[in-house]
Amino acid sequence: MSILSDSIEQFIKTMMKEYEGEVEIQRNELANYFNCAPSQINYVLATRFNLDQGYIIESKRGGGGCIRVLKVEANDDYLLNLITVRIAEEISKRDAEALIDGLFNAKTISAEKAEIMKAATSDKALSIPALVKDKVRASILKQMIIAIMKQGE
Repeated sequence: MSILSDSIEQFIKTMMKEYEGEVEIQRNELANYFNCAPSQINYVLATRFNLDQGYIIESKRGGGGCIRVLKVEANDDYLLNLITVRIAEEISKRDAEALIDGLFNAKTISAEKAEIMKAATSDKALSIPALVKDKVRASILKQMIIAIMKQGE
């Protein structure tokens, strides 16, 4: 991990805490603040503030690239979207872990459940041919999310 990316992530998360889970930032101003290219800001937003981690990014054109970052709470609609859109037919180990971290960060699951979910979807647990591993991982993850939804009823 990049120290610069970590710093940008922490800066945005600190701002989000101050502004109750929603912040608007100017991409160019933030890039100037961190003395980096605007593409570095885009990278951090894409990899650390996406739907898997429980964030929505809204980009506004013009005016130096204003970006709105929203923290979303996990609810049934959000979980259904994860199952149908994000996971779809297959999911990589890395993407599954990011999605599980997002559920934990949104306080949908406990740290213990997150660790169990990661263990169940790990490559070590899925000792099957690589060609089907991501499909089986997606199926397992979907079933776990459905079980989480049922617990909330």
